[in-house]
Amino acid sequence: MGEKVLMKGNEAVAEAAIRAGCRLYFAYPITPQSELIEYMARMMPKVDGTFLQASSEVAAINMVYGAAGCGRRVMTSSSSPGISLKMEGISYLAGANLPSVIVNVQRGGPGLGDIQPAQGDYFQATKGGGHGDYRLIVLAPSSVQEFADSASDAFDLADKYRIPVMILADGLLGQMMEPVEFKPAKTEAELAELDKQHLDWAMYQNKPEPNHHHHEINSLEIDPHELEKHVLKLDQKYKLIQKNEVKHEEYNVNEDNEILCVAFGTASRIVKSAIDQLKKEGHNVGLVRPITVWPYPSEAVLNAVSKNVKKVVVFELNLGQMVEDVRLAVNGKVPVDFMGKVGGLVFTPEEVKTKIEENL
Repeated sequence: MGEKVLMKGNEAVAEAAIRAGCRLYFAYPITPQSELIEYMARMMPKVDGTFLQASSEVAAINMVYGAAGCGRRVMTSSSSPGISLKMEGISYLAGANLPSVIVNVQRGGPGLGDIQPAQGDYFQATKGGGHGDYRLIVLAPSSVQEFADSASDAFDLADKYRIPVMILADGLLGQMMEPVEFKPAKTEAELAELDKQHLDWAMYQNKPEPNHHHHEINSLEIDPHELEKHVLKLDQKYKLIQKNEVKHEEYNVNEDNEILCVAFGTASRIVKSAIDQLKKEGHNVGLVRPITVWPYPSEAVLNAVSKNVKKVVVFELNLGQMVEDVRLAVNGKVPVDFMGKVGGLVFTPEEVKTKIEENL
């Protein structure tokens, strides 16, 4: 680790991706993530990488498919409506077992909406916004430091499970500036070692016998019995991910909590501020923050509901999407309430505090 650098979130995640070994990046500009694509345009040539501004989001995600099929660390980024356009390609990536990283810096919707921060893409990210039975690993950072750290985590997880990984940020996180301490950049030797991990499945130039090979990258199975086998095999991988890769943070969670809050991303930071204010006034409120929103930390949420918890209150910058996963996790043990903001508006600590007080 080196010295801390003050950076905007969009630029920090781009720098972290380069340090993690990303050498191929394809994207199309859209606010509020355009600083990310601008940073990649400037920096990728300096590391002998390839930057290409595609003709559209659809073109960009299909370039990712091709690069991932060659076993290279590849990334794309966009914001909400741009991610929607990429969804068919993301489903293809999942169906073909291809590792890749997708950054979504969310904005208000639906439709074109606006360019302000929102969390309205939770369903799209965690429930499969494309067609078919597939999953993505979805990381939800809440600080610029965590945004940067999630880049290297995402590439490692993508390679480990041969799966697309989405980093679910928002306009607030992309635009804010905070101190960041970067992990050391991977060396050329380390990058060469990463390439070797893909030799048993990736597409690369055929060689004379005995090294001849033929690897097929495909998500099409005409025979329904073969397709069923393939989808069930994918499901086995998803179950393994659910077993091994769940991450969450607990803030002031204890046996004396009166209320348990659940929030992810930047919304959780506002909830923490409200909890700190309530603590000064003698109230004991805890927070569970999912870091992986898929796989979801259902067990952690349920375990945090102590005997004194009267209610679980969920805070999101949407009309209520993660709240469904919280209700499933709590399984009727206590009531679940919700507070949301939409249209690119962000609730204040005072508004969150008032909502919690209503349930005390």
